[in-house]
Amino acid sequence: MKSQRQHAIQDLLVKTSVTNQDEMRRKLAQRGIHVTQATLSRDIKELRLVKGPDGYALPANAEQTENDAPAIAEVMETFGLEIRQAQNLIVILTTMGGAQPVAASLDQEEWDEIVGTVAGDNTVLVICPDNRSATTLKARIEVYLV
Repeated sequence: MKSQRQHAIQDLLVKTSVTNQDEMRRKLAQRGIHVTQATLSRDIKELRLVKGPDGYALPANAEQTENDAPAIAEVMETFGLEIRQAQNLIVILTTMGGAQPVAASLDQEEWDEIVGTVAGDNTVLVICPDNRSATTLKARIEVYLV
């Protein structure tokens, strides 16, 4: 049942646009697949769907395994707008809804310069241990901004 439902979600995203979870739930129901919001959220996470300005989309690399986050380069190119430093803090401005995938990708990298991240809708706060680490991290991330 789970694989059938997830295949239906992937098929849905290939054939049409889906802007939010409620719309996805309704479109699945039209196909005879009734799902709760919690189950749908888990499916979205497991399928590594990305949410951009136009809604949900399949990851660029469909062969990613369940535990692989999209590469930080890909995520920053897709969602990143601007990066700013304030002493040991980095603020990354993203498109609306892009902060979560950016923060998740940064967390996945496990870089020594990152103590932790906090994501809003379009802003990621990255905490670094010191100013030097923040400067290094900012330079490392800036190369991915297009």
